[in-house]
Amino acid sequence: MKLNIAVLPGDGIGPEVTAQAVKVLKAIAINFDHVFTFSNALVGASAIEKFNDPLPEATIETCKNADAILFGAIGKTSYDLDPYAKIRPEQGLLRLRKTLDLHTNIRPVIAYDDLLIKSSLKKTQIKGTNILIYRELTSGIYFGDKYLSEDNNTASDVCKYTREEIERVAHSAFKAAQSRKRKLTLVDKANVLESSRLWRRVVQELATQYSNVEVNYTYIDNAAMELIINPKQFDVILTENMFGDILSEEASVIVGSIGLLASASIGDNHVMFEPIHGAYTKATNKGIANPIASILSAAMLLEHFGLDDEASLVRDAVEKSLTLHITTPDLNNKYDNITTTKVGDFIEDFINNPDETNLNFTNIHLGQSTII
Repeated sequence: MKLNIAVLPGDGIGPEVTAQAVKVLKAIAINFDHVFTFSNALVGASAIEKFNDPLPEATIETCKNADAILFGAIGKTSYDLDPYAKIRPEQGLLRLRKTLDLHTNIRPVIAYDDLLIKSSLKKTQIKGTNILIYRELTSGIYFGDKYLSEDNNTASDVCKYTREEIERVAHSAFKAAQSRKRKLTLVDKANVLESSRLWRRVVQELATQYSNVEVNYTYIDNAAMELIINPKQFDVILTENMFGDILSEEASVIVGSIGLLASASIGDNHVMFEPIHGAYTKATNKGIANPIASILSAAMLLEHFGLDDEASLVRDAVEKSLTLHITTPDLNNKYDNITTTKVGDFIEDFINNPDETNLNFTNIHLGQSTII
């Protein structure tokens, strides 16, 4: 298969973790006789600094001409600390989602057995957790009309949804549920918000088309609590933009690190794959950023194009790295010198030598081949 992949590393740790995902995709291409080409483009703070625009037109064109987009992270502390900044890195990501109409965001939440001890929650609570969060991505309060009074003392953000926007992500969530445990939970705030009541009406209507899927309804505040108390009760979670953002960040407590959570953003004509973590700028160039979420996002990219064996091999490599503690400091208290690059090297080597499972610790410490 031939794929043209737009690579938008972004800011902070984005370039570091994205480089490892690209490394893994190149190994897959070699071992499975694919042709993957990579086109880099600027976005976020790095684009502002060069073009005074978080999403330059050249970046949009690169993405439109690609089969898929591999995204890193955006953000910079100086913008976070300035509430009056008119141009922000995050505007680039939001505008990219809207421009390409990447309306459906999919975020897997999987509790790996080897990392149960890393979670703040009890093992018995989280063991076996496997959730898919379906988040609407191009509407809601993030994209609604915004107002700030001239005296800067009054502000508003409008949360607006249409039936069509709800239906397209809901259909995808229902279909995913049919291939899993046939259980879908809509998370809303229908007791307070009119937009949530529309969500609930639409989902209730669509549920008649998926009679083999059990549908539950819960408010966002209760869902946030239940996700911690008993995450295994959930299978597919369907929700609106802001609620999905919050819940998926909370879910990182279950898996032990936000550095493990990947995502896919799907539109009718374009697709993008990215870790859900932010730019984590204070860790930039320190070699401590966890690349696994970015690498798992690459696995989702492969799976999207029907390359299931390739995606499975990447996931096997990730699980082996977790089992052998070849992980960055957020997950590792056994070895103190496993860097971002070494994690990527290990997973690359596993792909090249999947039948060799003995770790050569001397070589990994030297940053050389990790599999013998």
